[in-house]
Amino acid sequence: MQFTIGRSTRRKSASAGEGRAEASALAERMADCAVVGGQLVGNADPARAGLGEAVRALLAAYAEALTDPTRSGVLLADDNRWPKEHPAVFEGLLRVGQAAVDTGVPEALELARRVTDTVLGAREGSRAGWRLRARVLEALGDDRGAVEAHGRYLALCTIDDVGTGARITALRESREQLEKCVAELLRACPGAARHTAAPPTESRAAAGRARDAGDLAGAAEHLIAASAAMLAADRPLGELSEALTAVFDHRPPAGSEGFDPLADPRLVEMYSTHRRLLARESTPDPLLGDTSVIGLSDFRNLITGRSVCLVANSQRVATSGMGKEIDDYDLVVRFNSFRVDAPNTGRRTDIHATIHKHNFNWDVPVDTRLVFGGKQGAWLQSVRRRLVPGAQRHVNDRSLRWPVREIGRVTEEEWPSIPTSGFNMLWLLDFLDVNPRLDLIGFDFYASGAYRLQGAMKLPITSVHEYRREREWIMERARHADEMRIALR
Repeated sequence: MQFTIGRSTRRKSASAGEGRAEASALAERMADCAVVGGQLVGNADPARAGLGEAVRALLAAYAEALTDPTRSGVLLADDNRWPKEHPAVFEGLLRVGQAAVDTGVPEALELARRVTDTVLGAREGSRAGWRLRARVLEALGDDRGAVEAHGRYLALCTIDDVGTGARITALRESREQLEKCVAELLRACPGAARHTAAPPTESRAAAGRARDAGDLAGAAEHLIAASAAMLAADRPLGELSEALTAVFDHRPPAGSEGFDPLADPRLVEMYSTHRRLLARESTPDPLLGDTSVIGLSDFRNLITGRSVCLVANSQRVATSGMGKEIDDYDLVVRFNSFRVDAPNTGRRTDIHATIHKHNFNWDVPVDTRLVFGGKQGAWLQSVRRRLVPGAQRHVNDRSLRWPVREIGRVTEEEWPSIPTSGFNMLWLLDFLDVNPRLDLIGFDFYASGAYRLQGAMKLPITSVHEYRREREWIMERARHADEMRIALR
């Protein structure tokens, strides 16, 4: 559904001889809101329905305020006393702006921007107005404007109790990471430099033509050139991020020629860090307790140079007698509903990798909990609902939510089945390639049966995963394999 916000309204002067005069800024916003409210009647989308309800409440407050002849004049003229005289109208306008941002719809965001113009035009020292302004500009991708608005809000506060300073830092660092990534792309793909003088629209069109002609390397050069040209023109971060994402989405098919940015861990780290900083909420989630949220680069730093073993939930491990040997690794990774029997499985769990749907072992103390999930909304709800404060030092952000699909960009056409937690974890470690020793213990892909917590033993070995193909992928990279251990490093 498209919103249409009309031109500025005009009203007749009270004196017939004065002709027509421009409406006040507030009257213009009321007209804008009335147009949007009319278009939202009966809308089933919760966010848009919420905007419609906020508009109706605002218009009702405005209509009621107009019935008071002694105070209505400030509403109809550009008189900045109206917020004080009619606080219900002022608060209602702020709520409309907030609800408009929540929809994420471009036309609604434009309404929200106009709302902040009116609010701050009438009350320049409004903290709520500047916070809303910052939200709007972030949603519009204008990082520099958002930083300025966050700064104006912060200057009006005695304490920063909502993490605004941290958000300013994150936005600035996000742009810095993007700049580094574009510079590294130009270095890694030198042919792109000869196209950077072209307008970005021309470069994108040239990329499309090259791709259609089968020239994947040429398409990559033009996409990188478009990002570099936009960066040189100091475009807003939202536009720059979309252009950079187009570079990473342009991945040549396996075995074909063409520049693949995902093959370079440094590029992936810069890009994922940029996206994480750009997307990170300004206010810490109180449900996380003291747990720190980590992305790809943070996780890489935690595991670099350390020996790692991944322990399967198999009956083969349950009778292995390898407990002490497992505990001798620097990092022990276990999965989902793992079960510990020290003589056979070892005692330690440093990393718990789990699918978000299961409710097993979330209370077991670990250094890092990696929660995997295909659908971002359901994944986020599970993390907030299941995470036990104090049970882990680190938990992953959305950049590590689904490594095979999101980092590797392995499509459902290339790999139709759902990757297991074990395969997502192993793929991530193999991709980062920072461990001198990387071993799989007891991975027989359930040939010996499952060894899990008692409550999970009734769960079937699901058919949505393709264990045979995962095994083939592993064995292609194995340097050594015996009955109990597969070594990838």
